[in-house]
Amino acid sequence: MTDIAARDTVNFTPGALERSSTFYVAGHRGLVGSAIWRRLQSEGFTDLIGRSSAELDLKDRDAVFAFFAETKPLYVVLAAAKVGGILANDTYPVDFLSDNLRIQVNVIDAAVKHGVERLLFLGSSCIYPRLAPQPIKEDSLLTGHLEPTNDAYAIAKIAGILQIQAVRRQFGLPWISAMPTNLYGPGDNFSLKGSHVLPALIRRYDDAVSSGVSSVTNWGTGTPRREFLHVDDMAAACLHLMEHYDGPEQVNVGTGQDVTIREIAETVAQVVGFSGVTEWDTTKPDGTPQKLLDVSKLAEAGWSAAIDLEAGLRSTVQWYRDNLDSVRQ
Repeated sequence: MTDIAARDTVNFTPGALERSSTFYVAGHRGLVGSAIWRRLQSEGFTDLIGRSSAELDLKDRDAVFAFFAETKPLYVVLAAAKVGGILANDTYPVDFLSDNLRIQVNVIDAAVKHGVERLLFLGSSCIYPRLAPQPIKEDSLLTGHLEPTNDAYAIAKIAGILQIQAVRRQFGLPWISAMPTNLYGPGDNFSLKGSHVLPALIRRYDDAVSSGVSSVTNWGTGTPRREFLHVDDMAAACLHLMEHYDGPEQVNVGTGQDVTIREIAETVAQVVGFSGVTEWDTTKPDGTPQKLLDVSKLAEAGWSAAIDLEAGLRSTVQWYRDNLDSVRQ
């Protein structure tokens, strides 16, 4: 951290964002982006802008620059990304690397050119080494080997962090990065092939209840430990950091507590009302053994998570059931 801070050229004191200024949420229809949009609306922001991927392909550099020239946002949250679980990351590493690099570079370069004052780049806890000391501190970045099943996605996100640091050094802009733990909540991807672990479990167990089957099979051994943060908490943390934190080092965003995959599966089964048997396919990969974030820096900035895991799961399951016809399958 000392070397990073020594090279930083930003002289900025965070404060309240102007509620009437133009605020672009890149990826506003995704899990995180939609939650940030809801949070900003509830906080009184009146000039929010977003574009669907059909309206604006962030991989198209010319289109992105034209969009920034037209809208001239003062604030940006870069939540747009190609995301997925172990299977998707392991099967399509080129897509996860290439697409995310292009999205990030295009948005960040356009934001520099068109005078964005405050930008928050969102990464992922997979940026940290597979066997990083637990809980993982921000300075663990680039200290060891990545988890092989999602290394391509992780490299793209690491590049984003370094680009934000480079913008701070070269242009003196007070831009920041936040690294969330595993997120869940309304608007998630519940596809069995493309989702992360928690929405996949919700889908699997809820399908079992609906179809009346007596057993569910999950990947791996169930022993890896994971930390889960409700996406509405993540949205609150993003706005808090934009108004209260400045620095070149990324900030971990999580709860500071974790559970085993087996424990979370049991909780999901209970919440959806599944009373059958859970089996584990140990021929499938577990992924990283443990991934718990050290959230000390976040606490120093004055923020902590508020949504209890079981309560968050219950509301997410209800949202999934209420939106079966429209959820991402």
